[in-house]
Amino acid sequence: MTLIEVERKRELVDGGEAVKARLTELGYREAGAFVEVDTYYSPQHVDYLATVECLRVRRRDGWAEITYKPASDAKTHSATSVISKPETDVVLWDADQAEAANRLMSCIGMVTLARVEKARTQYRHPSRVDVTIAVDVISGLGTFVETEVSADGADGDRVALLEEVERQLGLTACMVVTLPYRDLVRAAAASS
Repeated sequence: MTLIEVERKRELVDGGEAVKARLTELGYREAGAFVEVDTYYSPQHVDYLATVECLRVRRRDGWAEITYKPASDAKTHSATSVISKPETDVVLWDADQAEAANRLMSCIGMVTLARVEKARTQYRHPSRVDVTIAVDVISGLGTFVETEVSADGADGDRVALLEEVERQLGLTACMVVTLPYRDLVRAAAASS
């Protein structure tokens, strides 16, 4: 399935408590809490860190998938750090298939870039099924919030909706994070 998502990530300094309270005030409901383990790969002949491509195997409670997001360019990353990319997901039979997918990546010569462990809580509003708010606690990094819009329409419409939701949640003062979690985890490991 190919899906175009418009998303922006921000760092939270209070562990996400203020955002969680504001979500409740605005009528958002918890739509799921889970731990995800993502393993990121790159082929030997292309540096996905440089092209900002994503090839990952994701595992969580009873479920797994392989995801690919194409290289970034001026169209996929706006001046306001909003990311808009198609995403191709292949859902695997069950969580155990994640290990088989990781072995496959190794067998075909893919280079492991990073392993990201994330405790994610998702929120949705009953009347806004096109908006997902995720509060992510990344092992060794901290807490982040990701606002994602997958509504039909032009990118500009989705960006406007994303910005409106961020304002409602009081996120505009929070630092925008432009790097993927994969890159943040790699940077943290290199500095320790």
